Amino acid sequence: MVDTEEELPGVVDDLDPDDVLDDDLDDDIEDDEDADDEDDGDDPADDEAELNLLEQEGEIAADYIEGLLDIADLDGDIDMDVEGDRAVVSVVGATLDELVGDDGEVLEALQELTRLAVHRQTGVRARLMLDVGGFRARRRSELAELGKSVAAEVARTGESRKLGAMSPFERKIIHDAVALAGLRSESEGEEPNRRVVVFPAG
Repeated sequence: MVDTEEELPGVVDDLDPDDVLDDDLDDDIEDDEDADDEDDGDDPADDEAELNLLEQEGEIAADYIEGLLDIADLDGDIDMDVEGDRAVVSVVGATLDELVGDDGEVLEALQELTRLAVHRQTGVRARLMLDVGGFRARRRSELAELGKSVAAEVARTGESRKLGAMSPFERKIIHDAVALAGLRSESEGEEPNRRVVVFPAG
């Protein structure tokens, strides 16, 4: 049995304390499920209004990122989409590693700046997600596998496991993977050292 979280592959052990994270993106899955349940009662007009707002957020974010790319003299194509209750803006290109940084630190900061730019124009606190060069998509896949692996180990040993510090985005993926495996997980600690603990069933 692996006893130290450092031996778990793919875990982000240290995040830059200067990284600004959105508390609204916290990963308590009970909160997300409650929000989804409340949305089920919305009428079509409300749903359409929300979709229009998310599309507007995506357009504002795309303009903001395009301006930054021009200033930095970087090439990149921008794609906009809406996933669930948030706008998603993706930047793809061959010279974008500097916009991701180590363990996505630069990307996290850039995402927060983009959210602030959207908030200034809409007056609404955005939950927009920014991806650069497919980093978040790859990270999601890695963390889903990690969550599945840790859940299997906890189920086998009957002992809870604590993972390394992660961002809200990363913790949410772990929570989802653990829930799919039929186990329970919680987040504990304060940002930027908040982490997931996986518990055995029962």
